[in-house]
Amino acid sequence: MTLLHTVLALVLSWTGLSSVLYIFSTGLFTVVALWTARLLLRHAWYTHKLSCFSKPQTRSWLLGHLGKMQSTEEGLQRVDDLVQTYKHSCCWFLGPFYHLVRLFHPDYVKPLLMAPASITVKDELIYHHLQPWLGNSVLISNGEVWSRKRRLLTPAFHFDILKSYIAVFNSSAKTMHDKWCRLVAEGKTNLEMFDHVTLMTLDSLLKCAFSYDSNCQQSSSEYVSAIVELSDLIIERREKNILHHWDWIYWKTRQGERFKQALNTVHRFTRDVVEKRRTLLNQQRETEAQSEIAPTAQKRKDFVDILLLTKDEDGQGLTDEEMQAEANTFMFAGHDTTASAICWTLYNLARHEHYQEKCRQEVMDLIEGRDGQEIQCFRCLHDLSNLPFTTMCIKESLRLHSPVQAVTRSYTQDMVLPGNRTVPAGTICLVSIYGTHHNPTVWTNPHEYDPQRFDPSNKKSQTSHAFIPFSSGPRNCIGQKFAMVELRVVVALTLLRFRLTPGVNPELGSSRVRRLPQLVLRAEGGLWLQLEPLNTPT
Repeated sequence: MTLLHTVLALVLSWTGLSSVLYIFSTGLFTVVALWTARLLLRHAWYTHKLSCFSKPQTRSWLLGHLGKMQSTEEGLQRVDDLVQTYKHSCCWFLGPFYHLVRLFHPDYVKPLLMAPASITVKDELIYHHLQPWLGNSVLISNGEVWSRKRRLLTPAFHFDILKSYIAVFNSSAKTMHDKWCRLVAEGKTNLEMFDHVTLMTLDSLLKCAFSYDSNCQQSSSEYVSAIVELSDLIIERREKNILHHWDWIYWKTRQGERFKQALNTVHRFTRDVVEKRRTLLNQQRETEAQSEIAPTAQKRKDFVDILLLTKDEDGQGLTDEEMQAEANTFMFAGHDTTASAICWTLYNLARHEHYQEKCRQEVMDLIEGRDGQEIQCFRCLHDLSNLPFTTMCIKESLRLHSPVQAVTRSYTQDMVLPGNRTVPAGTICLVSIYGTHHNPTVWTNPHEYDPQRFDPSNKKSQTSHAFIPFSSGPRNCIGQKFAMVELRVVVALTLLRFRLTPGVNPELGSSRVRRLPQLVLRAEGGLWLQLEPLNTPT
């Protein structure tokens, strides 16, 4: 009973007296006792099985490392300490609830990320909270369901499709830059990047996914506001209260009610778009079938169009529900991550003027003699490969400030790692992208910004899986080519129109930046840059 009382004391400390009284008053005490006994037996089993991994000091046998993972600058510094101390991996317990192995070396990361998709499972610690929003999409699903959806979605990210999106990226970036010019003309030269860039990536994604011009960079949008709120609530649920990880508790809270309201807004928007587009597509097919005239040139296909047209080997397409899940995933996974990558790339170039000038000159050399400065004037995607140094700077920024700090996986069978270590089936493997990218046994001076690391001539010396901003293996990020195209276009356009220098964070009163690892890597109080418009000759 002592352990049961300990667990109930934890419940009391996390949720308050009313929750504990509720347990007793509804006759659930026996159920809780059985659940607690099972939980503690499971905890003892995992503690034994993971003894082959080094274990950082814990608060107690029961609490483990609960409360020691913090989404702050200090939390990232603690990851640096773990990497410095344990070199490649360690075990980690979040109370008796979650049992993890944290990995931060390519030799340990590679066998996990490269494992067959058939034995790889997206665990409940991170991805369960996304399911109400994203459904059983390619990001969350497992097994044959995942394999089928991955095959159906792959054509949506073909280079021919990405090429058609360049004009969208150009248009959305121009809207943002014109807004910056107006603000600078008003004397507001010190701007926070995340607010502006996130709206820009949302704007471009809405156009690419739905052919929908939200005008969200200029005015408020109910749909965009709902997406932002859902992202914030997921972070809060994951980090503020571990008991909110269980649905039967969370949906009774005020935060759970807010989540449902925002979710209704997002799902209603996506459902309406998919239904209208399917109706329009069927009407076009009927018209073309009845007409002897050859069909006219079609408009650029967006993400929903491709989902509607794609079929598997049995001639079956995605249901409306599946399409809504994939469209929501495209919006969720595509806007915040790319915005983070753009912001940190601009920040790193602002701090290194010589690299910034070299990138700017590279872009000017590329567009010399063309009509206008717009990237849409590039003749093909191959043009973007003619920005080698700019690409090196982007990759180094993705290493130093990776938008996603970690990915988690679970496996249906034991996984053998170097050093005769075995991760038992069902254990959550937290692949630390941040730890791997900042591991001093892998990278020389890992906290310094050095684009030369990604010089193609140094490629052979780079360890496999040392650079994994988009994860790796069969379950890597399906949208990484989309992201890299948008990154190069927006960064190139920005350098053509503005000179960037570090700005001043009003909250801190200095140009000091404190990193804020949430769903994506942000900065406390925002990421501020000083902008100087350029009259770049064409």
